[in-house]
Amino acid sequence: MTRPLKIACLQTRPMPDFDSAIADAMPLAKAAAKAGAHILFLPEYCGGLREDGPVLVPPSAPEAEHPVLAKLSSFASDNGVWISVGSIAVSGPNDKILNRGYMLDDQGNIRGHYDKINLFDVQITENEGYRESARVIPGREATVFDTPFGQIGHSICYDLRFPQLYRALAQAGAEILCIPAAFNNITGQAHWHVLNRARAIENGAYVVSACAIGPIEGGTEAYGHSLIVDPWGEVLADGGEEPGIVLATLDLDKVAEARARIPSLRHDRTFSIKQEHQRNIA
Repeated sequence: MTRPLKIACLQTRPMPDFDSAIADAMPLAKAAAKAGAHILFLPEYCGGLREDGPVLVPPSAPEAEHPVLAKLSSFASDNGVWISVGSIAVSGPNDKILNRGYMLDDQGNIRGHYDKINLFDVQITENEGYRESARVIPGREATVFDTPFGQIGHSICYDLRFPQLYRALAQAGAEILCIPAAFNNITGQAHWHVLNRARAIENGAYVVSACAIGPIEGGTEAYGHSLIVDPWGEVLADGGEEPGIVLATLDLDKVAEARARIPSLRHDRTFSIKQEHQRNIA
């Protein structure tokens, strides 16, 4: 017996405002729903993204008034699909924001949220750096969404580089690791595929990574190549370098199979680290 789940990544463009973000996503969402997807996965900052030098300045709004969240909720209800909202910018205290992802059920209800824990404060080249923490409040809790299809662990973009987060999600029951992103084009070319495959292999889980594609107003470019990876590390689908939808059917029984073949989730051991220094041998 299999547990098939048809999913779609929406490979949207990073748009500078709410209205253009909605206009970009809706045709893809309609195509994915028409194709029979049970869950739609959107990228990080799918509600809009701009850059001002090293600072990310996405359009933001309070959760209860966020037009992108409201539109996606209505779409989920109207079309009977679940939606993983990769992340949107939600207004926070002291003029800061939360980089927050959501799970919407097929009635449009919010089933939970996740605030990005690891913020993108890096200096990629001499002339290109980012300080996400200048505007964003980091989260403090990992999140696993309980859905009728299976357990889905949510993370966001730069989180991909912190394998301990995915270990914790998998050991908490996550069968699918969701990694929405607006991954930088430079680091994407170097690291995106190998890191996504590694997170799948390490945890015997499906990895579903919807990534934005194209130029970001005021800044650089998002890498695209939305990925769906199986628990053995095989890439089932790759979104390439154009906007569109990325479809795949997951067999969630393969998660248990992979974890039975290599049960590393049960083999973690605690350890300490000692510093060795040169020894004089008589």
